[in-house]
Amino acid sequence: MAHQHEAIIVVKKVKGHAAHHGGAWKVAYADFVTAMMAFFLVMWLVNQSKEVKASLGGYFRDPGVFEATGGRGIMPGGTGPGDPAPATDKAPAIDKAAAAAEQQALEKSASHIREQLDKVPEFKTLRKQIEFTVTAEGLRIDLLESSGSTFFNSGSADMGPEAERIFAVIAHELGTLDNTIVVEGHTDSQQYANAERYTNWELSADRANAARRVMERGGLKSSQLLEVRGQADRQLKVAADPLDPRNRRVSVLVKSHAG
Repeated sequence: MAHQHEAIIVVKKVKGHAAHHGGAWKVAYADFVTAMMAFFLVMWLVNQSKEVKASLGGYFRDPGVFEATGGRGIMPGGTGPGDPAPATDKAPAIDKAAAAAEQQALEKSASHIREQLDKVPEFKTLRKQIEFTVTAEGLRIDLLESSGSTFFNSGSADMGPEAERIFAVIAHELGTLDNTIVVEGHTDSQQYANAERYTNWELSADRANAARRVMERGGLKSSQLLEVRGQADRQLKVAADPLDPRNRRVSVLVKSHAG
């Protein structure tokens, strides 16, 4: 019966001992790796140029600007958000072709104006005082005064009937274009006796506006007018002789689209 007094030993296994450590080491390791990446990034940035640093700063301030550039980079050799896109071989060729075509169109307009003026016998005297010049800026039409014939009455903005018809012919042709127009008035250096009330500034501006009004009636669209300027004697055509009558003129500038 001795076996009835034997002790019974119960062994209980306690689970979850490993949970004391858990995954905390993973979080610590991730923090360490992140800190190392930040450290190496700072070290790399310290050795970069000012341009790269500025680009990085701009990215963090407004990332959308970089997205709009189509993925152009900020590394050396790349282009930043404010830099122009690399030029292609086709773009300059297209620009040159467009500029050449427009210059040809302006020259054609000048030739057509000459033809129209040649058809009117009474313009014989004044049309010799009209100069046409095509430049990169556009087509410039200068109507020059002379000692023998003038477009305006002396010292005033009153235009003669022949001059009105000439401006109307010019306006009719320019109204068919879509270029913008600048009208300028110029005088010589002869000063008014009473310069306190009326000067060459007022005279040049008044003559430019007189030409504008006649040209608008003649077919020039109001939407084409960009500026009306009074230049007085600040842009003499004959600088060697400030009193030369050719300095008194009205200039009509047909602006080039590229200019």
